[in-house]
Amino acid sequence: MQKEIRTACYDDGLHLEAYHFEGIVQSFPNHFHDYYVIGFIEAGTRCLSCKNKEYTVDQGNILLFHPDDNHSCVQCDGKTLDYRGLNIPKETMLSLAEEITGQRVLPGFSENVIKNDELNVYLHSLHQMIMDGGEAFEKEEMLLLLISLLIEQYGRPFRNCIPEYSEEIESVCVFMSQHFAEHITLENLCKCSGLSKSTLLRVFTKSKGVTPYRYLQTVRIGKAKKLLEKGVSAASAAIQTGFSDQSHFSNFFHMFIGLSPAAYGRIFKEGGRNHG
Repeated sequence: MQKEIRTACYDDGLHLEAYHFEGIVQSFPNHFHDYYVIGFIEAGTRCLSCKNKEYTVDQGNILLFHPDDNHSCVQCDGKTLDYRGLNIPKETMLSLAEEITGQRVLPGFSENVIKNDELNVYLHSLHQMIMDGGEAFEKEEMLLLLISLLIEQYGRPFRNCIPEYSEEIESVCVFMSQHFAEHITLENLCKCSGLSKSTLLRVFTKSKGVTPYRYLQTVRIGKAKKLLEKGVSAASAAIQTGFSDQSHFSNFFHMFIGLSPAAYGRIFKEGGRNHG
């Protein structure tokens, strides 16, 4: 069986992460991120679910996930996956959008799965430059060209609809963001939103694509990433983000991110690059 290779890199100049997974079979459960993901499939075929739509993605497909886009995937050809991806924080994307459009507004994309040979060349070239530690000028130029083309060809408003019970849902999200390190119950969320349990579960899941519990775990993982980036140990990060134990934390982290907490932390300790 082909050995799994997982390479991750943080680019200090571009302020984004690059991932390269080779020969992996890991499935990713329904989850979301608080950053943009731009990735492409180099080999393998996956069954992808994104925002309640089903896709079959294979070699040459580009994936575009906005912050909070719920998605899951599983290998569906009996083979392994080779994947390259860029994780772009919202603040970085805001700066890029302002440079390109003159407006400091988060961009949206009309599709989550596309096939575009020109974009594929830009994306592959930029990703390889980041992994190889290429020239800052060339990397910045390639990133701006990539995002410019994406906005030009697939751009749309980032937020184009207001979900049912939007204020109540937002209050629940804010509560979990502020109290993620505490023991949170469904009753806590119902109290802060004024909704019954059944109504809350229905409208929250419809709006966010994940249940409140999965949303909370994803918030905790996002907070833990920030701690690991600062050099906090995995054990301490688990405690500070509300996980019951380090094993529970490590399982969720690997399930959502594709790396162990320790491997992710090493990206920021070892000059921005890590194999794991």
